[in-house]
Amino acid sequence: MSATETAPEITAESAPAVVPAPRVPLTRKAAAELVGTAALVAVVIGSGIQATELSKDVGIQLLANAIATVFGLGVLIALLGPVSGAHFNPVVTLAEWWTSRREGGDGVTAREAAAYIPAQIAGAIAGAILADAMFAEPLVKWSTHDRSAGHLLLGEVVATAGLVLLIFGLARTQRLHFAPVAVASYIGAAYWFTSSTSFANPAVTIGRAFSDTFAGIAPGSVPGFIGMQLVGGVVGLALVALIFARTEK
Repeated sequence: MSATETAPEITAESAPAVVPAPRVPLTRKAAAELVGTAALVAVVIGSGIQATELSKDVGIQLLANAIATVFGLGVLIALLGPVSGAHFNPVVTLAEWWTSRREGGDGVTAREAAAYIPAQIAGAIAGAILADAMFAEPLVKWSTHDRSAGHLLLGEVVATAGLVLLIFGLARTQRLHFAPVAVASYIGAAYWFTSSTSFANPAVTIGRAFSDTFAGIAPGSVPGFIGMQLVGGVVGLALVALIFARTEK
């Protein structure tokens, strides 16, 4: 084309059609949440059992548990994120539902949230049983690891608030493609900087009650942890609104 020639006009008829991405059926999304949460809990509990068998040093045990969780979580988010969003966490699901309800967008619907959360809880329980089976532990043995102290509950508020701030901050700044690395890295760090070792997930908390091993939590401590995780979710959303407030154009 010479400098004097004009570019052809693009009309609605000549423009290439934009083909919308196909919607993933809800059954596949729920299955991804179930399998992903099961795998995550199996990683957390299984690596904890392995660590206690290989070392008597609690610091080494926690380090091994944290490293395995970082890599396992990152892989699961990268693998299943395109299917369901890779929540694996009722707090994240509820936060996304609330955000999309208030602001619009493509977040999970109430119907999807109602499918995701039971799938996450069922997956967490299945993952705990699977981990126990792999290491010849009783398939279901309630944990005796009491975690009801007040400073541990505060740790859960901090851990969950930070997780929600990270995820929705990435979403607000169009950088969710960093989620596999960013979320896994945050959880790995929070293992060490929070007193509770960063459960930050009601489904995982429930699942970990089914295993009386290194990563377990006594059933009596579960309601307190879940309550503080929900509080942390609210705090995290408030921080997102404060720091990443949408500006009017």
